[in-house]
Amino acid sequence: MVRKGRPVAEVTLTDEERETLVRWARRAKSSQALAQRCRIVLGCADGKTNQEVAAELGIWPQTVGKWRRRFVERRLEGLADKPRPGAPRKITDEQVEQVVVATLERTPAGATHWSRASMAAESG
Repeated sequence: MVRKGRPVAEVTLTDEERETLVRWARRAKSSQALAQRCRIVLGCADGKTNQEVAAELGIWPQTVGKWRRRFVERRLEGLADKPRPGAPRKITDEQVEQVVVATLERTPAGATHWSRASMAAESG
């Protein structure tokens, strides 16, 4: 079958890349954006067109084309978010995780729930 329109980059995966993409797509701690990008690349690697992958995932074909192109150019590193403009973050992901865990798993002494002041004092 002859395809019409602009040629698309063919996506071929190594076994290691396929394992990584499947793991990232299924992992509960992956961001939903990264998981969707992995599903896009996996669909493209199965030989599907941008339109077919887009229809399966409920997204625009242009989005599929963007992530197909980025993966072909930079492989797995191309699926990561690019740095955003603005001041760099002062709070690390580990600090955010510590506050969330403390909020969900502990209660402050002499209180039923955390306030902003009590959590700020606790977490520094």
